[in-house]
Amino acid sequence: MSAVDTKVDRSVRLLFELSRDDNPRLFDDLMRFNKGPKRVNRLRFLAHEGLLAQQWLLGMTVAAPVPMAAAPRALPHVGVDPAVARQTSQAFEVSGGAED
Repeated sequence: MSAVDTKVDRSVRLLFELSRDDNPRLFDDLMRFNKGPKRVNRLRFLAHEGLLAQQWLLGMTVAAPVPMAAAPRALPHVGVDPAVARQTSQAFEVSGGAED
């Protein structure tokens, strides 16, 4: 079995701590659910939707490049700054390097 095959079969297990000071909206949303699978599924859903939204937003901005002087600072209908979304996506890109 190759290294690629073993990576596909593995799952990711995360353990993290989130305080209200870190992200009040996320904290309040997750606290609506009792500790357990419902809260985990909500976090999984939010992460998935966030990834889709970033890819959608980046796809829109990449498909029609606009000079930065003419580009709006933030898309008013989305409330997301494209520059921040681009930086976030770059920060979490999967690299093929030795860190994997």
